[in-house]
Amino acid sequence: MNYTLSNQALGAIMMALQNSLMQQSDIVPVLKGFEIQVTDNGELIVTNPPVVETNEQPPTTIETSVQ
Repeated sequence: MNYTLSNQALGAIMMALQNSLMQQSDIVPVLKGFEIQVTDNGELIVTNPPVVETNEQPPTTIETSVQ
């Protein structure tokens, strides 16, 4: 049986890649640690997607006026 990646699984891979690039770390352990399930329609989902954290402050609100 063939399976396809769900949008969620693709997002999990992209988040792992982004985190790997930001942290300058190896992506392989993250990908190997993925826990994967098959949905009823034959798509793969990652049940433990990575969380990407940044040290950046949230943007501040800038008020402008229009005349």
